[in-house]
Amino acid sequence: MLPPELPPLPALTRAEGAFVDSYLQVVDLLGRMNPARGTDTYAALRAAQALPARAAELRDALTTMHARGETELHGATLTRAVRVLDGERRTARVTLPPEQPG
Repeated sequence: MLPPELPPLPALTRAEGAFVDSYLQVVDLLGRMNPARGTDTYAALRAAQALPARAAELRDALTTMHARGETELHGATLTRAVRVLDGERRTARVTLPPEQPG
């Protein structure tokens, strides 16, 4: 049985695509560093070392968008793109887990 087909990505400019991709890469790294969810200092260290480069890519994507006159972030479209790329699961790793009673 084949897995369910994902909805298509919305139409994005190249810079918007780079923005979404870079954003999710930064989120993934922050999730690996989250002290409430991580278990391995080496993995957190490697994520912290990679973060500046991914943040620079995010900055560059936003700089390109701004330079091209893309002055607005189209939230609904970008949100759809993030959801299609498993953004809900990926961003959940950045938050604190629910507090355990006791």
